[in-house]
Amino acid sequence: MARIVRFHEYGDPSVLKIEDIEVPPPASGEVQIDVKSIGLNRAEVMFRNHAYVHEAHFPSRLGYEAAGIVKAIGADVSGFTTGDVVSLVPPPDIARWGTYGEVANVPARNLVKHPANISFEEAAASWMQYVTAWGALVEQARLTRSDFVIVTAASSSVGIAAFQVARAVGATVIAATRTSAKRQALLDNGAHHVIATEEEDLVTRVMEITNGLGARIVFDPVGGPSFEPLTQSMSRGGILLEYGALSSEPTPFPLFTVLGKSLTLKGYLYVEIVNDDAALDRAKSFITKGLASGQLKPVIARVFRLDQIQEATRFLESNAQVGKIVVNV
Repeated sequence: MARIVRFHEYGDPSVLKIEDIEVPPPASGEVQIDVKSIGLNRAEVMFRNHAYVHEAHFPSRLGYEAAGIVKAIGADVSGFTTGDVVSLVPPPDIARWGTYGEVANVPARNLVKHPANISFEEAAASWMQYVTAWGALVEQARLTRSDFVIVTAASSSVGIAAFQVARAVGATVIAATRTSAKRQALLDNGAHHVIATEEEDLVTRVMEITNGLGARIVFDPVGGPSFEPLTQSMSRGGILLEYGALSSEPTPFPLFTVLGKSLTLKGYLYVEIVNDDAALDRAKSFITKGLASGQLKPVIARVFRLDQIQEATRFLESNAQVGKIVVNV
């Protein structure tokens, strides 16, 4: 028997229950891991609230990220042995391969033998954020050292990962956040410039920073009314990658700005990288090298215990954190 987090109905964090269940052996193509640390993600909140691309089948597991030790190996799996220290690139199905708990069966193709210089906590905090940021900025936007990139929801784990990925390439990061409360923390964590959008005019400040050219790349998980000023802050021929829908308000389509600047607006999900074998290999290589060198270093906001899973999730939903929330098992 293992302690596993499941929920039996959609709802707030109180629906998350720790239950003792028998976890089956890994299926073909899977590896079973003893979970040591779990990284929390907003997608898991959306899934639990019935506001995500996947449906739960109750009682449902959940969780995208984990780091641990290989416990058992399913058929048709090579490259791993019992006792290997591994971490998980989030697989495509949050319920089928849920990681919240002491034991998890996960697809072998998504496992990584992460560098020895990082902890279980750091490993569990790495893959969603860095694959998401790398896939958008490097793989799709072709970020270069001459580029300016606007990163919104900048204090999130993906936002900070985007700072580090952009800096690894040599680009200039403009962080957008609602107020100046997190300004110094964002600068300390890699932003070159910070704009508090409720206190400053985004377009004016971006144009000052870029000498009137605008930013070629925008990386945004919010949408809503901020969409229009973001496009106005872009350079001709720029690309905006929308990877979320955090705003509850309608997102306007800035037709004349898009036409006038020949902009590309693209919906983006990390699964575009994870479902492509070649792209996934490129992502693993870039991120593993970055973690090993220290150029990529996860920022961990707070660590909880498994029996604090409800509290940890509430903290995630508070938006008070800078960086990643981790749960130790």
